[in-house]
Amino acid sequence: MDEKVTLLYVDDEPINLRLFDLNFKKKFNVLTAESGAEGLEQLKGNPQIVVVISDMKMPGMSGIDFIRLAKKDFPHVRFFILTGFDITEEIADALNERLIHKYFRKPFNLKEIETSIQEFL
Repeated sequence: MDEKVTLLYVDDEPINLRLFDLNFKKKFNVLTAESGAEGLEQLKGNPQIVVVISDMKMPGMSGIDFIRLAKKDFPHVRFFILTGFDITEEIADALNERLIHKYFRKPFNLKEIETSIQEFL
């Protein structure tokens, strides 16, 4: 597969965006956004995005709120949540509703994320 898959990573902490980009840019075409609102803009402007990984805790709009909105307009995209905490009821509900495919713990496990994305593709 020479065409790199495009994924969007949404996190309000610039250092996390930078780390994610550094870790995954060899394998994927990485786009980033610092908020749910910016994430929605990225999705609108980049129809090639197939995977979105979002941080859970962000000011203004949580990762789940962002995904709920995004999924309406982009049902073909596969969404994942990243959290520094244990699974919450909100995340469990999102999994049950098939709103998100899986959740990852921070600090992120590169292999786990990569494997999950490859499985989906």
